[in-house]
Amino acid sequence: MSVLVLLLFTISTFGQSQEVPMADGMRAEGKIYVVVAIVLLILSGLIGYLFFLDKKVSKLENRLPK
Repeated sequence: MSVLVLLLFTISTFGQSQEVPMADGMRAEGKIYVVVAIVLLILSGLIGYLFFLDKKVSKLENRLPK
């Protein structure tokens, strides 16, 4: 049991110590904000589309005879 805990602790500290050079480079050049903006735009579009579909399906369900 203690070996498993030690192994998990070692893996978690190893994963935290690594740096991602691509993310650091994009952050340094200011491009990371463009990536974040595009991801937020896509997510907001998907949420809006799902809301629109929900309204449309609700309207169709109300027209069905009970």
